[in-house]
Amino acid sequence: MNIVQFVVSMLLFFVLFFGIGFLLNMILRTSWVMAVVYPVIVLLIVDNFEISRYFTEASSAFQTVFVQLANLQVVDIVILASGFAGTITAGIVIRLLRKHGYQMF
Repeated sequence: MNIVQFVVSMLLFFVLFFGIGFLLNMILRTSWVMAVVYPVIVLLIVDNFEISRYFTEASSAFQTVFVQLANLQVVDIVILASGFAGTITAGIVIRLLRKHGYQMF
């Protein structure tokens, strides 16, 4: 991955999860719902098997996905961390907007 792809991927994940987090926080009238849901989304991004395996073979599924998480490259970790930063930023923005009197929905 070259540097341009890396920077664009970081920006894309930040903006994507900021937008999703902002809308979800606005609709559900919470501030941190996306920050709580984001680790589950990361697990779904990293794994390469069906979601039903988490319910049918839970111990082996979690064991496999944690091994895959441990084997991620630094570039992938930074990109996923920028998505998490987007969700945290969305929560902060929602709290600031509500504090200043904006009531969304």
